Amino acid sequence: MPTFFAPDGTRLAYRVHGNIDSNGDGNSNGDGCADGHDAPVVCIPGGPADSRYLGDLGGLSAHRRLVVLDLRGTGRSAIPDDNSSYRCDRLVADVEALRTHLGLSRIDLLAHSAGANLATRYAARHPKRIGRLALIAPGTRALGITISGEARRELARLRGAEPWFPAAFAALEAITRGTGSDWEAIGPFFYGRWDAAAQQHLTASRPENEEAVAHFAAEGAFAPDATRAALAGFGAPVLLLAGEFDVNSPPRSVAEAAGSFPDAALVVQPGAGHYPWLDDADRFVATVAAFLG
Repeated sequence: MPTFFAPDGTRLAYRVHGNIDSNGDGNSNGDGCADGHDAPVVCIPGGPADSRYLGDLGGLSAHRRLVVLDLRGTGRSAIPDDNSSYRCDRLVADVEALRTHLGLSRIDLLAHSAGANLATRYAARHPKRIGRLALIAPGTRALGITISGEARRELARLRGAEPWFPAAFAALEAITRGTGSDWEAIGPFFYGRWDAAAQQHLTASRPENEEAVAHFAAEGAFAPDATRAALAGFGAPVLLLAGEFDVNSPPRSVAEAAGSFPDAALVVQPGAGHYPWLDDADRFVATVAAFLG
């Protein structure tokens, strides 16, 4: 698994999917990737969690090479000496270090869930370093967009005919009202189909580094006013893709987030939850590949 060093010396790892060269590390010359048609898409996971849960994004790697970052303290990336370096805004330097390591003047950037907050902050700080930006089931805290408990419950009620609904909705109601914490029970709401594959995936996508999760959203992590102001002049095309049933990133909130970018396209994938590449891989890949080119 290839690695590089963050500015503070933390060793970070990444996975490569698709079009891997003879060196076996996904780099065009063994050290970095030159700009061009074969340039990779840099992918940022949510969580912060081990990036293995992204897989190859439903087969997107057949269209573009994917460089999938393990955020510090997750997957095979090292645990940093300074816990405060887990904070979202400080992780921007890690993404920039990866771009430099790959030898790219600009990157196409894809981010999922909480990782979209990091990608948004990167775009605000390094707007000229992004060719295209794809935000999948994005977190919106970096833009100051909050989601009410009632909005989540309203969306969840669309799944009322599912056999698992009564128990899952009761748990969701308790969580959103601040009287419960059974996150495991609401798992079905994150998938378009609650089958064995979804249940296995839920386990794989669960964050394991509690300190990374706790510090990611620490005070100062998002600075939404400054972030939105910086993005007002962001010139790159942006895709925001939401799942129709995603209680984590409801389509209404993702649509609001789209308004923060001058050149944004919103796509709501029918029948999908928080992991749309699992719910309908063909539809997801067609949408994202067409956007990325």
